[in-house]
Amino acid sequence: MTPTLSGQPERPEASPFESRPTTRGRRIRTLIVWAIAIVGAIVAVVVVTRRSQPKPVATGHNHGTTTAPAAPSGAMTVTLGERDQERIGVTFAPVVQGPLERNLRIVGQVTVDETRLTTVSPRFDGWAERVYVDFTGKAVRKGEPLLDFYSPMLITAEQEYLLARRLEQDVARGTPEARQSAADVVAAARRRLVEWQVPEAELRRLEQSGAPSHSVTLESRTGGVVVEKNVFPGQRVMAGDALYRIADLGTVWLDGEVFERDLPAVGVGQTVTAEFQALPGQERRGRIAYIYPTLNPETRTARVRVALANPGMELKPGMFGTIRFTAVSTKTTLSVPRSAVFATGQRNLVFVRRPDGRFTPRDVTLGIATDDRMEILNGLSEGETVVASGTFLVDAESNLATLMGGMGNMPGMDVTAPGAGDTAKVTPLPDTGMAGMPGMETPKPKE
Repeated sequence: MTPTLSGQPERPEASPFESRPTTRGRRIRTLIVWAIAIVGAIVAVVVVTRRSQPKPVATGHNHGTTTAPAAPSGAMTVTLGERDQERIGVTFAPVVQGPLERNLRIVGQVTVDETRLTTVSPRFDGWAERVYVDFTGKAVRKGEPLLDFYSPMLITAEQEYLLARRLEQDVARGTPEARQSAADVVAAARRRLVEWQVPEAELRRLEQSGAPSHSVTLESRTGGVVVEKNVFPGQRVMAGDALYRIADLGTVWLDGEVFERDLPAVGVGQTVTAEFQALPGQERRGRIAYIYPTLNPETRTARVRVALANPGMELKPGMFGTIRFTAVSTKTTLSVPRSAVFATGQRNLVFVRRPDGRFTPRDVTLGIATDDRMEILNGLSEGETVVASGTFLVDAESNLATLMGGMGNMPGMDVTAPGAGDTAKVTPLPDTGMAGMPGMETPKPKE
């Protein structure tokens, strides 16, 4: 060592080839770098492996017996032992072909039978003097007086009728032509009173007394309930004004709204059952009398009309009810239980039991749905057996097998999909020569 001018010995320069002492922090940084490199390599292998997988081939559409397509990507055939099937509650059902029954429930509202609705409207002007039926909702009988009506027009018409009768009596001994003319005048005068709907009792009184009355009493021409009243004592009434509306509630209508997709299952004459909250435990049976020809563009529903007998007047207009009926399709289709279909959001799957006991996932195309069954348009064949319950858990097993099977191509991961009694086999990483590096100690497997 050579002394310097300051008297201190000169330090030798460090050689770049000399190994520096290994510290704990440097070992940790080296370990992190190698871990990142290994993870990046694994991710790259997974991406390349998935890109090289072939895509499934779509099958054609067929309403009858269809060919079974290959298992969809993302799910694999799985094997479950009988004990595992009992543990997760797996049941089976056959794929059957036949008509489907659909139970429909719609909300309806009771309305007046328009064919049993009568309007009381005078055919001459006048004034209402006395009103006998003086409130809405009152029950009336046929021939019951409604109101007394004063009309100068009616009085004039009655006087003309009386004059015609006197003329007929005066020419009773005249020529046949005179007698016929007088009879024609009498008939015309009386016909006008009849066309004005003057009651027959008033005409008999007029003919017997020979003097017109001050007012005439208007009577109800039918029995029922007054659902609308538009007249009050002393009111001026014009010809054609609707004074009363009387409805016969012995039969009522129940109007319901049927969704557009359910219209093919509805037909005129179909038997239905109606229930009402106001009448718990009581069911009314009726038939669909009419299907309205228009569709509500906002609700996408069509109105249907059900005619119901109403003894005792228990059903009141405005009351809500529930209409239930069963619709049987006219065509035969393939179907499975609704619980057999597993919807992932992107496709619909069913698991088909193979002869060797394994379960194969199958893409299916769905049709109409009932309360307990689902129509299959494509993807299954008649006579095949599918998983009817526990489908979600079987799908979970299938996805687990797919995940484990996809890791088999990774470096150092020799994995086989677990089956009945099988377990995933993992091979340790091969010796890469990094075991001697600082911080890369490989533990030895236990004996």
